[in-house]
Amino acid sequence: MQDALPIVIVAVVCAAAVAAVLTLARGKGAYDHIRAGDLAPRPEPAHVREEEIRQLLGALEARRAARGDSAEAPPPDDDLRAEVRALVQARNARLVARGKPPLDVESEVERRLSELDG
Repeated sequence: MQDALPIVIVAVVCAAAVAAVLTLARGKGAYDHIRAGDLAPRPEPAHVREEEIRQLLGALEARRAARGDSAEAPPPDDDLRAEVRALVQARNARLVARGKPPLDVESEVERRLSELDG
């Protein structure tokens, strides 16, 4: 019985090899019809994207209204303003050390605070 095991293994391997060669020689495989462009995601048309953004913003406004939040952010507190001013002054000092013209600190502070508001 144990003498038959190697014979069965060799027979199964040979049969699998013959089946593989026949399948390969037969021609096209299951995935040959797929082109490279079929796998790449196609960009959506601009109007679809704009409509989705409009829906997203509408839903955001509806949630804010349901919570009772106002659309405008509260003015920044003095600590935040002081921290941003320190950041701008440090950047200004680095610019001056490199020989570049200094920034207008107040306008730069206001610009950065408006960026934080979103």
